[in-house]
Amino acid sequence: MMESSLRTKRSNGRVIEAPATIPKRCHVRRTLGYVVSIAVLCGVAGAQAPNAPAHILLAPAETKWGAPPPVFEKGMSFAVVSGDPSKPGLYVVRAKIPAGYKIAPHWHPTDEHVTVLSGIFALGMGEKFDKASMKKLPAGGYALLPADMRHFAMATTAATIQIHGEGPFALNYVNPADDPSKRAPAK
Repeated sequence: MMESSLRTKRSNGRVIEAPATIPKRCHVRRTLGYVVSIAVLCGVAGAQAPNAPAHILLAPAETKWGAPPPVFEKGMSFAVVSGDPSKPGLYVVRAKIPAGYKIAPHWHPTDEHVTVLSGIFALGMGEKFDKASMKKLPAGGYALLPADMRHFAMATTAATIQIHGEGPFALNYVNPADDPSKRAPAK
């Protein structure tokens, strides 16, 4: 039995004959392509589901403030917003810093993202604390400090900052004597 055909005339005047129906093998290929695409998408979505964090909705009054980790001088208040900075994975922390509080030159093994939520927070680059070279960031200011970049900081007014990055968080002072966690306790 002969299949019916469609005649199409091109702009150059040539007439082309094509089958009126699409051969079955084309339907099979197309269907197989859809099935494979859906399977891949489901596999990707399924692979992400077990690692998805719980949602977090946090009003400012619900933030639980406490002492900072021992690598920071006393005087700062610290809060973990999400994640665990001591473990691999994304973390978000906040710090309330009094005016004049300084963080000596240091570096991190991972990128550090800093957003100023209130006040003025100043950052400088290099291995020596140089107040004149610091850039003042007001509320809404942002800084990306790449891994291994030596930098230092100071709150020029009382400030609240948010830091996020990939854990585990580590702070390495350029001068080990600046690390409060390594100092002998005061008697």
